[in-house]
Amino acid sequence: MESRWRKAKMSLGLNLCVYVPRTLEGDEASSPNTASSTAALVSPVASSSSAATSANTTPTAASAEQSNGKVKGGAAALMPTTPTPTSAGLRLSKSGSKSFKKTCAICLTTMKPGQGHALFTAECSHTFHFHCIAANVKHGSNSCPVCRIKWKELPFRGPLPAELPQGNGRINPINGHLNGGQMTIVRPLPRARSSGRLHHLTSLLPDTDPSIFNDDEPLDLLCEATEDPQQGCSSTVDIKTYPEFTEIPENVSERNFTVLIHLKAPLAQNLCTHSSVGDGNGHKTRAPVDLITVLDVSGSMAGTKLALLKRAMGFVIQNLGSADRLSVIAFSSSARRLFPLRRMTESGRQQSLLAVNSLTSNGGTNIAEGLRKGSKVIEDRQAKNPVCSIILLSDGQDTYTVSPTAGVHKAAPEYCALLPSTNGNQQVPVHVFGFGADHDAVSLHSISQTSGGTFSFIETEAAIQDAFAQCIGGLLSVVAQGLHVKVESLHPDVHFGSIRSGSYSSRITDDKRNGSIDVGDLYAEEERDFLVSVNVPPGYRETSLFKVGCVYKDPLMKDTVNMADVQVRISRPAFVSVQSVSIEVDRQRNRLHAAEVMAEARFSAERGDLTNAVSLLEDCRRMIMGSASGQSGDRLCQALDAELKEMQERMANRQRYEASGRAYVLSGLSSHSWQRATARGDSTDSESLIQAYQTSSMVDMLLRSQTMSRSSIPRQNPQMRHAKSFPARPQPR
Repeated sequence: MESRWRKAKMSLGLNLCVYVPRTLEGDEASSPNTASSTAALVSPVASSSSAATSANTTPTAASAEQSNGKVKGGAAALMPTTPTPTSAGLRLSKSGSKSFKKTCAICLTTMKPGQGHALFTAECSHTFHFHCIAANVKHGSNSCPVCRIKWKELPFRGPLPAELPQGNGRINPINGHLNGGQMTIVRPLPRARSSGRLHHLTSLLPDTDPSIFNDDEPLDLLCEATEDPQQGCSSTVDIKTYPEFTEIPENVSERNFTVLIHLKAPLAQNLCTHSSVGDGNGHKTRAPVDLITVLDVSGSMAGTKLALLKRAMGFVIQNLGSADRLSVIAFSSSARRLFPLRRMTESGRQQSLLAVNSLTSNGGTNIAEGLRKGSKVIEDRQAKNPVCSIILLSDGQDTYTVSPTAGVHKAAPEYCALLPSTNGNQQVPVHVFGFGADHDAVSLHSISQTSGGTFSFIETEAAIQDAFAQCIGGLLSVVAQGLHVKVESLHPDVHFGSIRSGSYSSRITDDKRNGSIDVGDLYAEEERDFLVSVNVPPGYRETSLFKVGCVYKDPLMKDTVNMADVQVRISRPAFVSVQSVSIEVDRQRNRLHAAEVMAEARFSAERGDLTNAVSLLEDCRRMIMGSASGQSGDRLCQALDAELKEMQERMANRQRYEASGRAYVLSGLSSHSWQRATARGDSTDSESLIQAYQTSSMVDMLLRSQTMSRSSIPRQNPQMRHAKSFPARPQPR
């Protein structure tokens, strides 16, 4: 192969160089055969003496190529008549073979002749493997991955060999094919029309998504066939009950007696030490996930935002297991699927990282179209992993489908219709992340609430990865699905008054003797608390009030688990000297009361009465810290007090509330109503008080993210070097 390369240099005139002059933008209309880029393609794989061409030639040379289908006249035909110091492009010199021994900035592998890969040198003089840069362009990138300069011409693949005309031409101008139809050199980039509304520009690359997304990669059948009954959860969901008072005098009746139902999910084996699905022997240690990420790449995401989003997605990709599947939807003015549901094997990770790194920002914000395609991926998939979820991130207002309205009057029925539909009762949660000060917090919160997901507020750019890490830490630890709690009265005179379950659906039968709560999925070690109100009739010695049971599905073993009923009893002595309220019950009362006050304060703030909103929050803080649990130093009460204080500060004036207060309050409401961790403010910081509902798997994933972030911080005042492609002159040996 080296001898062939030497022959190519001989045919080009030994030590002579090929200079490709840079043309001005104004020359684009001078000749259809004259390109405006210095991009060139070099392929060391040739069946005979290699030929070389430039993306820029004189009209005479271009005409000769069109008529003969190959390069004539050696290097002389390609040389510009008067090379200038500003000439740039491909230079083949005596040290050319040495200059090829460099690294592709995309795949990070060595570029040198004889490896069977074509090379592409862009107009900015940076060189890449052709298949790497072509994949970048396919996914919408039109700038150099190294220096970020916008290209005027793009590389792209040509038709398949079967589609090519018969003939033995080597190089055709612009739309020709190299070496038997392997690829096309460059495609001119259309000049953007001058318009005052940049976000309505359509994407450079057409949307080629299929009409049906049924091309998902098959599941990991090896893990399916080698399930180990010893794997999965080490125990079952734990049920505990806490009556408001343990004793009530025998001749006393209570009309509104509160009982706390406490659920705690088990810890799956090896959950905190293995992020992968398998344990290395083909056995699954957790339920595999189908994850669809819907990412905003509108023009407002340009710069640091997009770079940190790519890094966060890289973290997600690296922490998914080989049986997990991922699909990425990117949306701006329109939406497109970067790739179908793909297993995160080694090759799947590499291809996914390549697609994500090729994302560019432009256009408007079409949240509805992105959500529609994300839902379609779920609905059309041929196979289904046990756990499924959507992650949606946006930093702006939807400028297309849904007309924006402000405040509490915002209603988004359009989004509800776009959520994924399932055949069974299992709901697909959409975990939503509002990024920055300009996102539509009300609409994004409504999407998460309707789907059963959470809403997180990413206030600073650096918090994207930690927010994603906390979310997937939970998604990769699901141990119970479709959890359904049922309560049944055990006394003919005991009736249910209410069930305070937050955002979880609950119901009481007409005779008030039975009730139920739909909890859904539980992450490992997650806890749920519900307050049930009943009446207590007079009784002697002991009164059995009601029993609690639950049923759920183990997502790993695919078994239905029926928990034994737990009975609630209270003692009935003749006299009770001192009654002390249960700290557990009082704590949950404070949580529910705080959530109600947050919603009320937000309503006042949306009406413009910030003074009343701050006053409501202050009264709630005093009530919580003066309660029995607050006086005992309960951690949840301390966290609620710190969060309410933060909300007061963010409601200090209208500008502060619009920028961050609204989103902060909505994220807090989402967290407390679902009893699940969300990102807001410094909640992902290990020293923050506002860490309610975090599980061990979330903390573990956060630690990985923060460790990675610290290790990637560059040293102070680093010595910067410009990336170089081919040397301007042969370097001395």
